[in-house]
Amino acid sequence: MEVVELKVEMVCIHEKRLRKCLSKLKGIEKVEVDTNCQKVVITGYTHKNKILKAVRRGGLKADFWSAQNELLNAYVSANYATLRFNPFSFF
Repeated sequence: MEVVELKVEMVCIHEKRLRKCLSKLKGIEKVEVDTNCQKVVITGYTHKNKILKAVRRGGLKADFWSAQNELLNAYVSANYATLRFNPFSFF
C-alpha cells in the first residue's frame, strides 16, 4: 500500500471534482482532503504518477507535497493570525 501526498490548489467547491477524478482510478482505498492546507492524502495501490496525471486531467493544479510546503503553510498561518484585515482601522 502506498501513500501519496499532493498539494492541490482548490477551493471547497473543487473537492467534489477532485474526488470524482480519483474515483475513476482503480486501486485507491482512501482519499483525505484538507482544504485549509490544500493537501490531499491518497492511500492505495496506484502509482503516484498516475494519480497526479488524473488530478491534472481533471483541471486542477497539482504537485507532490514537499517539506517546503509544510514550512510555508506554517509561516503563512502564523502571519495571518497576527495581520488580520480590519476595515474600520483606517482612521
